[in-house]
Amino acid sequence: MQTRLQFLILLFAVFASGLPASAASGSLPVLKVSDNRRFLVNGNGQPFFWLGDTAWELFHRLDRGQAERYLSRRAQQGFTVIQAVVLAEIDGLKTPNAYGHTPLHDNDPNRPDEDYFRHVDWVVAKANALGLYVGLLPTWGSYWHSKRVIFTPENAETYGRWLGQRYRDAGIVWILGGDRAVETDRHREVIAAMARGLAAGDGGVQLKTFHPRGGQSSSTPFHSAGWLDFNMLQSGHSPLSTNYPAVEHDYALPGPKPCLDGEPSYEYPPDALPPKRPVGALQVRRNAYWAIFAGALGHTYGTHPIWQMYAPPQKPLWDVTTPWHEALDLPGALHMAHLKALMLSRPFLGRVPDQSLVLAGQGDGIGRIQVTRDGSPDRNDATYLMAYFPEHRSVTLATERIGTSELHGWWFNPRTGQATSLGTRRNDLKILFAPPTDVTGEDWVLVLDDAARLYSTPGGSPFPTR
Repeated sequence: MQTRLQFLILLFAVFASGLPASAASGSLPVLKVSDNRRFLVNGNGQPFFWLGDTAWELFHRLDRGQAERYLSRRAQQGFTVIQAVVLAEIDGLKTPNAYGHTPLHDNDPNRPDEDYFRHVDWVVAKANALGLYVGLLPTWGSYWHSKRVIFTPENAETYGRWLGQRYRDAGIVWILGGDRAVETDRHREVIAAMARGLAAGDGGVQLKTFHPRGGQSSSTPFHSAGWLDFNMLQSGHSPLSTNYPAVEHDYALPGPKPCLDGEPSYEYPPDALPPKRPVGALQVRRNAYWAIFAGALGHTYGTHPIWQMYAPPQKPLWDVTTPWHEALDLPGALHMAHLKALMLSRPFLGRVPDQSLVLAGQGDGIGRIQVTRDGSPDRNDATYLMAYFPEHRSVTLATERIGTSELHGWWFNPRTGQATSLGTRRNDLKILFAPPTDVTGEDWVLVLDDAARLYSTPGGSPFPTR
């Protein structure tokens, strides 16, 4: 009797202390790479659209009420992935979280602080309950790269195994790296060891990628690594950044893997004047549509108040004056839901980039017209074609890939999610298009459908879907 009582007391203590085998259990389907090696799908093979947000300091700076407020709003806005860091960037080893806890005892990766990780558990579980996956970075890159280094290949593998086991049933994707470049053999060994540990802990179930330094991609050091499931690039924060060349590069690599821009230009609130690198909603949309139409599996949004979870009396970085909770509804963030809805309104897993369809007027730099379609590479069997116009320009498109005699056209407004029908017309195989001029200098998306495949949308939306 005493032995049984002791066992029950021990069992209760384990659950009460937050030390279950996994921090969450079966809350979201495990994600996988699609059969064509271009996208992510859920367990039923349905397309998963990565609409991410960079909330790097989520675990470190927000309490549970604040975290729930943030996560709930992003879920309402249609986001699907929250990218956050366990060992945070802004003095994450020494400055305690909202409850007074630091992540490691004596900065030792082999000695995680259970109180700190109970808070991480809670946030991950809350995100999953809201339908959000967590792009979980085990550490910011500074802790394995060059300053404040605490990781060796040995303790990185141990730490990875511990994390993998803890979150093996949670709705997460592992993001190694943390804004640093792999410059030495030692760096590579640490990352590879952490990846091995994560796989050993979660049984190899969770997907893994690598978050690189600005202007770089995981494909450079790790494209051929067996542990890397998809490539992530960071296009950087220039107000005139163009990420389509980097996406096109990764998409064209042999031994294909899905790719996305995991950190593009961050949107600034309008009161952040004069910001170092002013970026508004138009540039946010440009990066998103360029990347998706160039072949990316999804896209990540970001804004400077939210990645650092800034609120007074904290010292702001990057000229930020707006608190994080007042930046939740910036225009660029709201516009991302329209992109997601557009891409999921047409067959997703057969989508391919195809710049050969631009016969005249493609443009370059921030004026680049980007084109995507579905169908086979060498047959005229596409059911739709989409062209992103980042500015007003006349463009001649080849439409023969849509192998039908009639087309139905739409101008899709990426600011509102509404579409205006162009009606049905004969497929002349080469057609000149110019976007509406009612909003000078703004962007538009042209959608051409096989007219025979149109379906009405429940609820009266003007934009058809399947």
